[in-house]
Amino acid sequence: MLYSTVTMEKYVHRVNYYETDKMGITHHSNYIRFMEEARVYFMDQIGWGFAKMEDEGVASPVLAVTCDYRHSTTFSDLIEIEVSLLKLSAVKMQIGYTMSCKGRVVCTGTSTHCFLDKEGRPLILQKALPGFYDTLSGLLAQAPST
Repeated sequence: MLYSTVTMEKYVHRVNYYETDKMGITHHSNYIRFMEEARVYFMDQIGWGFAKMEDEGVASPVLAVTCDYRHSTTFSDLIEIEVSLLKLSAVKMQIGYTMSCKGRVVCTGTSTHCFLDKEGRPLILQKALPGFYDTLSGLLAQAPST
């Protein structure tokens, strides 16, 4: 398994009024949605948006999600989301998210994804989409040594 902390351009989400609860705080369930928005943006940045993957016959469903809340946000706050490729194997990848608002981390999380063909069978990314695998591997190769 390969590991990385390389990040791309941050995604910014402005909290909408409907995303808050009766107390005026961003409802916790929305942070998972924000992670997905940021992941879509990340995939577009690396040239492998979801439409391109689907055109190639590959799906990448979520296997697991973690979300750790540190501070609340409210209506109209701007949340900057830093997306990092954390791990890559032949059949899975894990993405990390750091969400910040007004200079402090408000939430961190991860999502783990596998790769499936059109029939829903697992596939080995390096064989099915070598260009995509090379792009992800390249991000990992750029990771600073720890």
